[in-house]
This record gives sequence, C-alpha cells and structure tokens, in this order.
Amino acid sequence: MLRDIFGQAYSAMRHNLRRTTITIVGMAWGIATVVLLLAYGAGFERAFENIFAQWGTNLIGVFPGRTSEQAGGSKAGVQVRLERDDVQRIEANVPGVITAVPYYEKDDVSVSNEQHDFSWEVDGVTPQFNSVVRHDLDYGRWLNDADVQQRAHVVVLGPEAKTKLFSGIYPIGKTIRLNGIAFEVIGILEPHMQEEGNNINRTLYIPLSTMGDLKDPKYLDGIWFDYQGNYQQVEQALRSTLASSHDFRVTDHNAIYVANLMQQLSQFRILSIALQVLLAFIGALTLGIAGIGLMNIMLVSVQQRTKEIGIEKALGARKRHILLQFMAEAMVITGVGGIAGILLAYLISICVGRITFYSAIAANATDADIQLLISPATVIVSTVILIVVGVISGMIPAIRASNLDPIEALRYE
Repeated sequence: MLRDIFGQAYSAMRHNLRRTTITIVGMAWGIATVVLLLAYGAGFERAFENIFAQWGTNLIGVFPGRTSEQAGGSKAGVQVRLERDDVQRIEANVPGVITAVPYYEKDDVSVSNEQHDFSWEVDGVTPQFNSVVRHDLDYGRWLNDADVQQRAHVVVLGPEAKTKLFSGIYPIGKTIRLNGIAFEVIGILEPHMQEEGNNINRTLYIPLSTMGDLKDPKYLDGIWFDYQGNYQQVEQALRSTLASSHDFRVTDHNAIYVANLMQQLSQFRILSIALQVLLAFIGALTLGIAGIGLMNIMLVSVQQRTKEIGIEKALGARKRHILLQFMAEAMVITGVGGIAGILLAYLISICVGRITFYSAIAANATDADIQLLISPATVIVSTVILIVVGVISGMIPAIRASNLDPIEALRYE
C-alpha cells in the first residue's frame, strides 16, 4: 500500500517537474542554512575550548591581594602574601588537588647576549610547572630537579625570545645574561596564542631556587594547581584554607585573586549555547520560509487535482488514503530537498574551511579559528527541524484534500 502511495506521489511530482524542482531547491537551501548555522555555532564553541585548552581547563591560579574587609583585629587594606608553606597547605587541605606549584615573577629583567639587549619577564618555577600550566617544549629540555637543587644557571626561552635573541642560530648551549648574570639556554618552548601586548612567548623560565639571584624570594608571586572535581567547590575550599592561615574573611575576594579557568570557560559555554540556540532559531525560520513555499505548492496541487480526488473517493478511497497520498508527496519533496541540502552544506563547509576568528587579534591562534565541522549531532538536529517543517507544511494541504466532498470534487472544473 505504501509503495503504491509513494508511487503516486512520485508520478505527481514528475507531472509538475518544474514546480517540484523549485520547491526542492527551496527546501535544500533552507536545510543547508540550518546545518551551516549550527556548524558555525559548534565551531564558535570549539574555538573557545581551544583557547583555554592551551593552558589546561582544570587549572586554578591564586595570587596575592589586599584585604577589603575587616577581620578580627586587623583593618581592611592589609597585604596578603603567599609563602612556600601555602603550597603544602593547598595540597593537604583542598580536595581534588593533583599538583600545586609555586612561582616567582620578575618584570623588566635585562636579557642580553652579544648582539641584543631586551627587558623581559623572567619566572622562577619548579620542574612540575610545565605539566600543571601547559608549556610544551619545541626542542631542548625542561628544568629538572637537579637544576633546582644545584641552583643551576639554566634558562628555558619562549619562542619569541629565542627568535629575537638568536634569529636562525641554534640556541641550545648558548649563553645569555639576566641582569648581568650568565645563564645557559637549555630549551625552547612551543608558541602559545598571544594577543598584541601580551608577553607570554617572550617569558623566560629559570629554576625556582635560582630566582634568588634576581629578586627577594621570601614571598611567592603566585601558585598554580590542577585538580579533579567541581571547580566551584575547589575554589571555595582554596579560599577557606588561605583565609584561615592568613587571617582574612572567606567572603573577601580582594584578599587573594583566584584565576579559575573552568569558571571562565563555563561562562563562555553559556554564551555559546545561547548563540547556538539563536542560530538554530534563525535557521528554523529560514527553513520555515521554504516550508511555506512547499505548503503553497501543495495547496495548488490539491486544487488542480480536485476532480482526481473526487474520483478516488467515489471509487472507495477513504480520508486516510487521500491524507497519506498528499503527505507522501510532501515528505518525498522534503526528503529529497533535505538530502541535497545536507550535501550542499558539507560542500560549502569544505570550501570555506577555516573562518578567521581569534587569529585576527592573536598570533599562533589558527587553532582557535572557527571550523565549519558538521557533526552527526548537527545533522540530527537539522533533520528533526526539517521533518517538523515538512510535516506541518504537508499536513495542511493533505487535510484539505482529504476533507473534500466527493460530489463537489467531481463537479469541479
């Protein structure tokens, strides 16, 4: 039975080939728009994920601040300073912490070799730093435990620092001077995404113990740690731990500054979801316009075939048979248009490829540009929207056809 119904639908479509083709093209364009808009929204989300992924998402940094609330006998405005013991406190008392690493930071350090002289940031770190805060090596080696124990004068260069100091010369084993003190270059880092004015690719890294040659090492400039679990609970435990050891209120968010990357990423995810819902709505409206075109064409078809419908009813066809006949025709048009539209969307996504996004304002940021990658989820959501539009567009003309009075239909000229 269904085979006969779809056969009749196919015959009716061939009889009005031009009209059917135009309608299919409209449906194809509509579904292609939906797929591409959803792919753009997904690509937008992936771009932000890649921006954060260069550091690691389950990552929290804590930095010293100044109290803004009175605590006990202390007035507001007291400087909070982080110490080496705070690293052990965090690892012991904050649930989910994997590794906590201290670091020192000093800006405007004189960095020079025989040809050049610059003022850059130098950080004193531990060997575990590059696994907590992602710093992947391009070549050479990273700092090790022996470097820290021996207070070795070795340094790992950011890629931009290497280029400016050595240009095309192989730098491993070369000597540079930090505030006049000689350091041996042992490694070069891979590039990070870097906006204009940011110095991440110019930063130099030396052993934590050696940092005493450049600044007073009594207080830390920050602590980074990676963790497992809920980012909000981890941050709350961190604030409670440091508040009890440094005598400030847990509610005083100015006492310490917490850089919670997962919290920031979650905020961007909310914006991304809102954008994807908006794009899906716009795509559905576009497809709805094509659906209106399908509905109009089907209504014209019902009018032109009124006498045919009357004959079918006179021969015993019931309402459901007429309904299925016209619904089948609408769904065939929708299906053919949908397949053509999805194929068109894939073709466009391949041709467009990468859409400039973050790389417009940052160097080494092509991974954070928007890729129109059409996922199975995108195709499924688009197909559901297509089916809903096709059913609604085909149902109204089909109901009208099935409700025709057979006597009046036979009289129709």
